[in-house]
Amino acid sequence: MSAGEVTAYFKAQDPVKAKTLEAMRKLILEAEPKLEQTIAWKSAMFTYNGKNVVGLCAHKAHLSFSLPQSDLLLNHPDLKDFVVSKGSFQFAVDQVLPKKLVSKLVKARIAELKAK
Repeated sequence: MSAGEVTAYFKAQDPVKAKTLEAMRKLILEAEPKLEQTIAWKSAMFTYNGKNVVGLCAHKAHLSFSLPQSDLLLNHPDLKDFVVSKGSFQFAVDQVLPKKLVSKLVKARIAELKAK
């Protein structure tokens, strides 16, 4: 799996979702340029040393940002306005998340993985 497959996944979405997903990919890679890109669980996954860091997934009416097998999102103060589940949260198809939030989540997830 590769960045090309992630690009194909994004391009397969409607134009609004594709634009948002591309912008989100840019923010994720700015937070940690060494992340590798792959497709896992029918979503774009960004990995670090073979471990899943964050994922992006397109759904019918929203997009989701996931931190697989992590509790970092539960009760996170920056996510009070989002629909949050144990490992992911939903955001609008035309809403690029704030750079500061994306960076904070990516860095926290990598720190969590390094601590394990």
